[in-house]
Amino acid sequence: MTTPSPRPASMAGGVLIAIGAVFGAFAGATRGQPTIGFLIGLGIGIVLATGIWLLDRAR
Repeated sequence: MTTPSPRPASMAGGVLIAIGAVFGAFAGATRGQPTIGFLIGLGIGIVLATGIWLLDRAR
Protein backbone atom coordinates (compact mmCIF):
# COMPACT_ATOMS: atom_id res chain seq x y z
CA MET A 1 0.00 0.00 0.00
CA THR A 2 1.11 3.51 -0.64
CA THR A 3 0.78 6.25 1.90
CA PRO A 4 -1.12 9.33 0.79
CA SER A 5 1.03 12.38 0.24
CA PRO A 6 0.61 14.99 2.97
CA ARG A 7 -1.34 18.05 2.07
CA PRO A 8 0.66 21.29 2.01
CA ALA A 9 0.24 23.56 5.00
CA SER A 10 -2.63 26.04 4.85
CA MET A 11 -1.86 29.69 4.37
CA ALA A 12 -2.84 32.06 7.17
CA GLY A 13 -4.94 34.99 6.02
CA GLY A 14 -6.47 36.00 9.32
CA VAL A 15 -3.55 38.25 10.14
CA LEU A 16 -4.54 40.44 7.19
CA ILE A 17 -7.90 41.12 8.85
CA ALA A 18 -6.19 42.24 12.06
CA ILE A 19 -3.58 44.35 10.28
CA GLY A 20 -6.25 45.95 8.09
CA ALA A 21 -8.38 46.85 11.09
CA VAL A 22 -5.50 48.35 13.08
CA PHE A 23 -3.98 50.20 10.13
CA GLY A 24 -7.42 51.44 9.04
CA ALA A 25 -8.20 52.77 12.51
CA PHE A 26 -4.84 54.54 12.66
CA ALA A 27 -5.25 56.03 9.17
CA GLY A 28 -8.81 57.09 9.98
CA ALA A 29 -7.72 58.68 13.26
CA THR A 30 -5.26 60.88 11.39
CA ARG A 31 -8.20 62.16 9.35
CA GLY A 32 -10.58 62.49 12.31
CA GLN A 33 -12.68 59.43 11.40
CA PRO A 34 -11.27 56.35 13.21
CA THR A 35 -14.48 54.31 12.93
CA ILE A 36 -14.76 54.77 9.17
CA GLY A 37 -11.06 53.95 8.78
CA PHE A 38 -11.48 50.85 10.94
CA LEU A 39 -14.40 49.61 8.86
CA ILE A 40 -12.64 50.26 5.55
CA GLY A 41 -9.47 48.54 6.79
CA LEU A 42 -11.52 45.63 8.11
CA GLY A 43 -13.27 45.27 4.77
CA ILE A 44 -10.00 45.30 2.84
CA GLY A 45 -8.53 42.73 5.23
CA ILE A 46 -11.55 40.47 4.80
CA VAL A 47 -11.32 40.70 1.01
CA LEU A 48 -7.60 39.84 1.07
CA ALA A 49 -8.09 36.97 3.54
CA THR A 50 -10.92 35.59 1.40
CA GLY A 51 -8.64 35.73 -1.64
CA ILE A 52 -5.94 33.79 0.19
CA TRP A 53 -8.53 31.26 1.36
CA LEU A 54 -9.74 30.75 -2.22
CA LEU A 55 -6.17 30.33 -3.49
CA ASP A 56 -5.48 27.84 -0.72
CA ARG A 57 -8.56 25.79 -1.62
CA ALA A 58 -7.51 25.69 -5.28
CA ARG A 59 -4.22 23.97 -4.41
